[in-house]
Amino acid sequence: MEDSKVKSLTDHRFKVISQRLQPVEAIASPSGAPKPKLLDRVRQAIRARHLSHHTEQAYIGGIKRFIFFHGKRHPAEMGETEIGRFLSSLASDLRVSPSTQNQALNALLFLYREVLERQIGLIQGVVRAKRPRRLPVILTKEEVKRLLGCLRGTPWLMGMLPS
Repeated sequence: MEDSKVKSLTDHRFKVISQRLQPVEAIASPSGAPKPKLLDRVRQAIRARHLSHHTEQAYIGGIKRFIFFHGKRHPAEMGETEIGRFLSSLASDLRVSPSTQNQALNALLFLYREVLERQIGLIQGVVRAKRPRRLPVILTKEEVKRLLGCLRGTPWLMGMLPS
């Protein structure tokens, strides 16, 4: 009797493990079973193109942000105007960097072109994120004199060398 319980448990575990290893499409029955969820389809498309794991994480994050921004509407229901509003909001409301805004745009373009198989036209009126102005830090002559006055020995000698 003990052997039958072990065999039953082993058969059950093998069945569960083998189902986990199958692709998502193979598990679903062909008779009208639901398609994989949108983000699963995005992951499959990214992995099929051998993109990096970091790219996958960034694209999934950007797509989720887009969906939540529009009240959990499905991206297939939306188009260029919604993409434009989302990208503008990133720049004006959240003040993200230009690279973050570009990454979100690339994630959405990938979603529409590769997963939903829909071409996106011109996205107009997008507020672009601005790069911060980088001001060089320059010491005044008085600040340089005070700095060199604090140095002694070899550090002073190195500071006195002409540039």
